[in-house]
Amino acid sequence: MASAEPDRPPRADRPPRTRSRYPQVVLDLLTAGRERPVDRPVFEHGDRTVGADEMLDLIGRLAAGLREAGIGPGAGLALALGVTPEAFAATIAAQVVGARVAGIRPGLTPGQLRHILGQRITAVLVDPSTATGPLRSAAAGLRLLAVGPVAGAPDLTVASAPPAPPTPVGRPDDVARVIYTSGSTGDPKGCLQTYAALGRAWTPYPDRWPPAVRDLAGNLDRYLVFGSLSSQVMLEYGVLTLAAGGTMVVAEPPRDGEPFFPAAIARHRATASVITVPRLAKLVAVQRSDPVDLGTLRALLVSGSPLDPARLVEAMAVLGPVVYHGYGQTETGMISMVTPAELTAALAGSPPGGTGRPPAVLASVGRPPDVLASVGRPPDAVEVQVRDADGRPVPVGAEGELFVRTPAQASGYWADPAETAEVFVDGWVRTRDLARLDPDGYLHLLGRTRDVIIVNANLQYAGPIERALATHPDVAEAYVVAAPDEETGEAVHAFVVPAPGHRPDPGVLRALVRDRLGEASVPRLVTVVDEVPVSPAGKPDKRRLLAGG
Repeated sequence: MASAEPDRPPRADRPPRTRSRYPQVVLDLLTAGRERPVDRPVFEHGDRTVGADEMLDLIGRLAAGLREAGIGPGAGLALALGVTPEAFAATIAAQVVGARVAGIRPGLTPGQLRHILGQRITAVLVDPSTATGPLRSAAAGLRLLAVGPVAGAPDLTVASAPPAPPTPVGRPDDVARVIYTSGSTGDPKGCLQTYAALGRAWTPYPDRWPPAVRDLAGNLDRYLVFGSLSSQVMLEYGVLTLAAGGTMVVAEPPRDGEPFFPAAIARHRATASVITVPRLAKLVAVQRSDPVDLGTLRALLVSGSPLDPARLVEAMAVLGPVVYHGYGQTETGMISMVTPAELTAALAGSPPGGTGRPPAVLASVGRPPDVLASVGRPPDAVEVQVRDADGRPVPVGAEGELFVRTPAQASGYWADPAETAEVFVDGWVRTRDLARLDPDGYLHLLGRTRDVIIVNANLQYAGPIERALATHPDVAEAYVVAAPDEETGEAVHAFVVPAPGHRPDPGVLRALVRDRLGEASVPRLVTVVDEVPVSPAGKPDKRRLLAGG
């Protein structure tokens, strides 16, 4: 819903706080599954299937163990856990006792670990796969609690089951979870989400699902989970799977030399999963060269960064109508989503996607339909504004900075009042993304306000240059960074990943940018790389690109 009143307080007609405290709704979903004639499977981990009844029992025992350990409302609990049924149960149990839950993703540096664990953490919850030397070192001086047998830490899974179902005690205005940003520009920032905000979320409530989410939920029979349940997206869609009546399926580690996608999808008969843009490119390339049967797959939610229309068409041609392109931020949760049905309709009348290269398909259409170049339409519960440099809403179709309000948005950053004041403005979240809304309400991302290269004191935005490079049929992915330059202060440095079977010509690419955007935007250097490095969150890591890693 677009709005033109930047100083208005948050809408009063948003879903009210529920009478029961979060995560009571999750316990209710499990109770409903347990009361079916056959206990409903909610988690599948290798040969083990965990039903709703066992999951409820596990949550109850873990909550009892946390209480015995002195973890209650306001206590900071860091979760360093693998992807298991116990990890999901521990997350819910920590919220049952009202803790401030800080999830720790794999892949953080020792410095980043120390940074997170230094933020008033009372205890660290680990399991046998995560209680490593580096983690123990970073957690020195903190209590270790365990989910499973871990040397030097009490195992909370052996706690006695309480005589009655657990009752959540989280206070509405307390911080329920701290969601950390990727840390791609330094230490991860901790976004604070209260128990009241979690109660306003749409995820566990089918009557609140936006149309695109309802469409996605119908495909979550077997939702493939991997990486970390501390990932906001992975956990949110896990809860959505629970609400949709599906099963979370843990992906086994890939075999030697085997690409994670598509092997994991085929092996686990997954109907849905989450995927980043770089991983989608690899999946499409593997399916072109050495295809496997992906007949069970009905939904791939692409998140983390914008998807070029040509690459989207290629994915549709190779994988079928399974791509959901979502956009959100750590601070806001989901902002918009476009469904396969919308994308297929946008391409209606164009040549079949399976013939020729995707750019040729788009060229025959004339230009990409706006839907293909968008990240979907924000649902009614999400308010968006595109504003100019003075903070005033711009007309439909004009470019500017995107401001957003969502029902369950974060309320600020941990111990960072300056950054909080800059991003959380009068009930709105300043995304710092450049965007425009088209006349049909579709949202288009155009780059980051801070993703700029200052050439001879003039700003050159990376987004338009990246989009221009990505239109070339030899280019699968394009990323632009600022490189130090003695003559101009900074220079445009482009990194491109070749399309399968192609080798981009830097001179041709520089000419393409010159024709599209003018001389000032032309990359001083164009470097061809086999793949782009990614951050622990799975997003392209531009700092490592420039550093050669």
